[in-house]
Amino acid sequence: MKVNIQSVNFSADKKLIDFVEKRIEKLTQYYDKLIQSDIYLKVENTSSPENKIFEATVNVPGDSLRVKKQCKSFEEGADVAVSSLERQLKKYKEKQRSK
Repeated sequence: MKVNIQSVNFSADKKLIDFVEKRIEKLTQYYDKLIQSDIYLKVENTSSPENKIFEATVNVPGDSLRVKKQCKSFEEGADVAVSSLERQLKKYKEKQRSK
C-alpha cells in the first residue's frame, strides 16, 4: 500500500511521519487489498489545545474510506483514526463477503 503524508501549516519531522506510516500499515492486517492512503496533518490557529487535525483517506477497490479526527497531538489523532478505520474496514469486508 502506498502512503502519502502531507503536513499543512507546519513541517512534520521524520519521527512523526514514521509513526503515522507504521499505524496506517497495520490496517493491512484487516484488509489486504488496500490501494493507497492519503494522510493530511493540519494545525489550526485556535486557542484550543485540541488544534491538531488528522485526516485520512484509504482507497480500497471500488470505494474509499475517510476519517477526520481533532486531538491534542498527531499521535493521539493517528491512534483514534486508525482504530476508526479498522472498524470501517471490517464493515467493508463483511459487505464484500455478503455480495
